[in-house]
Formats: sequence, C-alpha cells, structure tokens
Amino acid sequence: MNGWRRHGRGDRLRLVGQLDHREAGLLRALVEQVLAMLAQREREAPTDELTELTGIRVGPSAPPTDQVLARLLPDFHREDAELSSVMRSLREPELIEAKTRAARELLRTCPDGGGRVELDIEQADAWLAALNDVRLALGTTLGVTEDMPEDLPQDETLAAHVGVYHWLTFVQDALVQTRASVL
Repeated sequence: MNGWRRHGRGDRLRLVGQLDHREAGLLRALVEQVLAMLAQREREAPTDELTELTGIRVGPSAPPTDQVLARLLPDFHREDAELSSVMRSLREPELIEAKTRAARELLRTCPDGGGRVELDIEQADAWLAALNDVRLALGTTLGVTEDMPEDLPQDETLAAHVGVYHWLTFVQDALVQTRASVL
C-alpha cells in the first residue's frame, strides 16, 4: 500500500487505496482473529431471564482475563471497581457490537485477493476503528511500548511481527490523514 487519496466530491467522495494480495490477506486474517476473540467474549455473557423479557443485553461484569481482550475492552472506571463492573455489564455488549460491525465492514470492503479499495466516509471510519483494534491486539501481543526500538535485531522472533505492526500503523495513519483532509 502506498497510502490513500481522495477521489470525487460531495456524495461521491471516496478514499481510495490499493492493497496487494499479501496485504489484503494479512489484513483480513488479523481482523478475523479479532472478530473471533470478540465473538468468544460475547458468548461469555450471562443468560438472564430479565434479558429475555426486556431485550436489554448484559455482558460479563468481570474484565477479560486474556490480555489482548482486556486491552480491547478496558475497564470503564479505573478508580471504582464496583462502578466499573456495573458499567461493563451494561455497556460491553454495545462495545463488542460496534467493534464487530466495524470489523465486518472492513472485511466486506477489503478485496479478497487484493486490489482497489474505495471507501465512503462511513466505511473509512469503520476501517479506522477496525485497524485500531487490530493494532491494539497485535501491539499487546508483541508488548509494544513507546520506548521500544523502531527495528528489532533480525534474529529476534518478533522482528517480522513488529514490521506488520508498523505497516498497520502506516495504513491507519495514512487513512487518518486523508480522512482529515475532507473535514
């Protein structure tokens, strides 16, 4: 990918990029992994008779034990564990739904074998949300920190994965810059 560019005006405005087949395959695989983690967490939601009657969904009140999911679904209030637990139970289903919707939109608009990607503004926003989740997941797995060196020695096992993290950062940043130019 060489970045994103604007194409068209008004209602016909699109943000356009090009992914080769490896980039598209990698991006789709990473998004599918995040979707699988979110779906598993969603299955952990308690069943409740009141939920059945009212249609109001509730989620788990405890934070995820998985480090990646904990990063994707952080505490709602850090200083008050009880409030955070209640907020998590009430709001986590909506958060998972929003993340799932964004990821599915990315998958729907990302060509399977690579190629041209054309996004309207809403689709671009979904891509930004899904890319952010993938970067958070991968960054957590890799232990990415602000003071981590840009390039790891080639003999390190994680070096190739850090390259993927940097590529995702570029794709997201380029889309943010292009998206910001249409405000």
